[in-house]
Amino acid sequence: MPEGDTVWLAARRLREALAGRVLTRADLRVPSLATATLTGRRVDDVVPRGKHLMVRLEEGWTLHSHLRMDGAWRIYAPGQRWRGDPDHQIRAILGNADAIAVGYRLPVLELLRTAEEDTAVGHLGPDLLGPDWNAPEAVRRLLTAPDRPVGEALLDQRNLAGIGNVYKCELCFLRGVTPWTPVGECRDPARMVALAHKLLDANKARHDHITTGDPRRGRSHWVYGRAHQPCLRCGTAIRRAQQGDPGGERVTYWCPSCQRGPAPPPGG
Repeated sequence: MPEGDTVWLAARRLREALAGRVLTRADLRVPSLATATLTGRRVDDVVPRGKHLMVRLEEGWTLHSHLRMDGAWRIYAPGQRWRGDPDHQIRAILGNADAIAVGYRLPVLELLRTAEEDTAVGHLGPDLLGPDWNAPEAVRRLLTAPDRPVGEALLDQRNLAGIGNVYKCELCFLRGVTPWTPVGECRDPARMVALAHKLLDANKARHDHITTGDPRRGRSHWVYGRAHQPCLRCGTAIRRAQQGDPGGERVTYWCPSCQRGPAPPPGG
């Protein structure tokens, strides 16, 4: 699943390509929108909300999409060859005289009234990259379930919107706790929330997530994707396990020396 900063960057690029221009092409390739006609409408704005994208159109309509695990929006110039993904994975095409935006593998694509966007995103917690970011409210939501493992709580978009598996692992490392540590046992959750905001904000304008300050290959993350490699801080081999409820497990990385707290349960 993309991190919130990845979605923020996608929204910026879509906004640059589409906002303020009239759609000369609009092809929505999902059965529920087969009869929808967007051609001739002006795109007013493109807004990220956590991991959701809102393409706002004139006359009060919004095209809502969610990338989930492997969805993507790609921007092409008119006449440019569409590369990298097969045509049968295309779910949406939005074009004007200057650019074409192609949405691949979009598991969520719906048209709704802009005034009713909350029906799609109203359940989300404070958006880490939103203009109305509210750190105290994010902390309050995290602490409503103090016995919940912090790794699961950070991924719950109802607590705070924008953290994915990369930042979950990296935040736990940087705060020195294992992802299985109960939220209520984490020292100063407000500092973890502040660090989450700092990391996403620092990375929002680039493709890669760098949490170490070192962009070199293999050194941009402290623990994520580094199973069995030496910890960049202490040299201990990084460990890997699954975390989450059955069917929703996420691969999780941690350093058993630098991070204190419970280990994964047997079979995790």
